[in-house]
Amino acid sequence: MELRKVWGNRPLIIVCVGVLIQDEIGRILLQRRGDDGLWGEPGGALDPGEDFLTAARRELLEETGLVCPDLHLLPIAEGLQGGPEFFSIYPNGHEVYIVGMRAQGTLAASALDHAAPDDSGETLELRWFALDDLPPISKNVNRLSLSLLRGRVGLPPLPLEPTPPAPPTGNHLGDLRKLVGHRPLHAPGSNVLVTDKQGRLLLLRHGGTGKWTVPGGSLEPGETFEACARRELFEETGLSAATLEPLEMLCGPDYRFTYLHGDVVDNVSVLYRAQGVSGELIPQEGEVLEVGWFGVDELPPDEELSGALIRDNLRIWKRGQSV
Repeated sequence: MELRKVWGNRPLIIVCVGVLIQDEIGRILLQRRGDDGLWGEPGGALDPGEDFLTAARRELLEETGLVCPDLHLLPIAEGLQGGPEFFSIYPNGHEVYIVGMRAQGTLAASALDHAAPDDSGETLELRWFALDDLPPISKNVNRLSLSLLRGRVGLPPLPLEPTPPAPPTGNHLGDLRKLVGHRPLHAPGSNVLVTDKQGRLLLLRHGGTGKWTVPGGSLEPGETFEACARRELFEETGLSAATLEPLEMLCGPDYRFTYLHGDVVDNVSVLYRAQGVSGELIPQEGEVLEVGWFGVDELPPDEELSGALIRDNLRIWKRGQSV
């Protein structure tokens, strides 16, 4: 809401988590929303520095008063959210593109007898629904989550609301910075692991930090995480990948990063492994100072890497090399 004071109704990328709770017979817990009176899954936006599972537990408690002991994040192939179909206009006129993850858990049907939503007005009613007998559903983000569950039991997907074309690629994060200064902002984006025929990893020395990183960057409104990975890989290196395999979503307080000029970001990043790489390696002028190929035992020390996010990207790569 603070951003809206300076940004207006224009599209913002909002990092969110959806919470899918089912009972012992597979019914889904839905809330009737206070903003539009329609039904959807519990969930909401991450607070600064928050990880997805912590946010899922918090949102579930706030919106239902319930605690789910087995709540967990879905695997990235099912849990990842983002793209043009995740566009929404709220009743107050605010436009958003939702990106993030889904969490799932189970509760006994009787748990609803003890539900106690907070007094924010976000939840008007809570009920269990069979997946083949759903009420009017609010927004595509909820329709897509329910279609995921329906697909598991052989039901067709729910129809989606029409969405406008995604805005042209620009510099969304940079445009926000001009209005809000150095304050922490979520920076959803993608990073890419690229290896050569000798199995060495491609690293780039970044012009803004002087540190080593992997190809990657920030998401634009309406862009999928994979499309972001492809775009950033090509922009920074001139390379293209036949396929990009999502490995892990990295998010939380460990991944806050402060740039030399003072900007603070909370990284929310999907790490991809590139396969079938082609093209000529041409470093992006100004953005990339140097490129290098590194074996497992040749990687730069941690202090020469661009923060915890990149250190964990490399640890994930090394782990894969040892399997």
